[in-house]
Amino acid sequence: MNYILFDDKSWDNLLPLTFTRPVCEVRTGILTIKEKWEKILDVKLSYLTQEYLQAKYLLNVDDDNILINGSVIPNAEVLNRIKSLKHNEALVNDQKIIAVRLEKKDVSTFNYTKLSAYQTKNYELEFITITWPWDIFKFNGENIISDFELLTKDRKSAKISTTNKLLGEENIFVEEGAKIEFAILNASTGPIYIGKNTEIMENSVIRGPFALCDHGVIKMAAKIYGPTTIGPYSKVGGEINNSVLFGFSNKAHDGFLGNSVIGEWCNLGADTNNSNLKNNYAEVRLWNYESQRFIKTGLQFCGLIMGDHSKCAINTMFNTGTVVGVNANIFGEGFPRNFIPSFSWGGAHGFTIYDIRKAYEVAEIVMQRRNLVLDNIEKNILKEVFERTSKYRMF
Repeated sequence: MNYILFDDKSWDNLLPLTFTRPVCEVRTGILTIKEKWEKILDVKLSYLTQEYLQAKYLLNVDDDNILINGSVIPNAEVLNRIKSLKHNEALVNDQKIIAVRLEKKDVSTFNYTKLSAYQTKNYELEFITITWPWDIFKFNGENIISDFELLTKDRKSAKISTTNKLLGEENIFVEEGAKIEFAILNASTGPIYIGKNTEIMENSVIRGPFALCDHGVIKMAAKIYGPTTIGPYSKVGGEINNSVLFGFSNKAHDGFLGNSVIGEWCNLGADTNNSNLKNNYAEVRLWNYESQRFIKTGLQFCGLIMGDHSKCAINTMFNTGTVVGVNANIFGEGFPRNFIPSFSWGGAHGFTIYDIRKAYEVAEIVMQRRNLVLDNIEKNILKEVFERTSKYRMF
């Protein structure tokens, strides 16, 4: 069986995080959604996504294909129902296609909105979907727990140095190559997963559920409240609460990050702080690209959503419910607006357009530090984002 992960309307609602990736490449818990499916199915999956992303995220079509909604978090029951699908059958919940089985000739004409084209089978049990940006941190605890079980089943943790103070040691799993000394790890509130070749420096205090992915670093005296995920090759310090960094991003210094999602290749300058609660304790509204307006999140706590390659200078302050696009560069005193378009340069006193050639130069330098290359495929994706978001940069 050939499995493909497809994007539906969730892709639009997850912008700006999905400007540079399919929905299934979103990280929540320890793994990305795609990695979860690949681990459970024990196969490699391909993508059916936006045309401009398809050059990087390739599509592989075979004679017999099951297309799975890339926003759906797998569980055993969903998996069993998907595997039982027959040709041209779709598993559906509340007008949302969870999965559909198609022959090769039908994949090119697949449309997730046309349920009438398929024989539908209703799925009425509970499952998690990542539909909105805040779902990423909202369901992060549940996803850390399920990923922890998936990754550590029938395995033994590497030994942890006796210099550390551990609570709930049975819920702590450390991969080979991790360095942890003189830290406090409290897994009585949820599991703690420490990836390969990571480092947790002295006097750090971590409360689970928590995940530090491969090659990540926790700086000295960091204070981290779960559920929080630090993606691969990321470096963090200061105070963090219920947030997700996708990977290759840094918040290396003091400052607070709460109820937030940070994409890849971002950098938060020293003493950057975000508000995650309004002064009047009101429900937080967040900018939504699909509806072109601020929408209700249903949350009292919601902080910063930042797209890939964005940066902010020292002492930057973000208001509750701020959305920052791709490749924005933010600096200066005061609170900038709570919707900052992609390729913006400036702060509270105004913005100009961030020249895309300059953005390429910075991205090349940053990626080279991780031995990666900003190739033409990556540049074309950024160029497409630049063009698609031009209407928001009416400075």
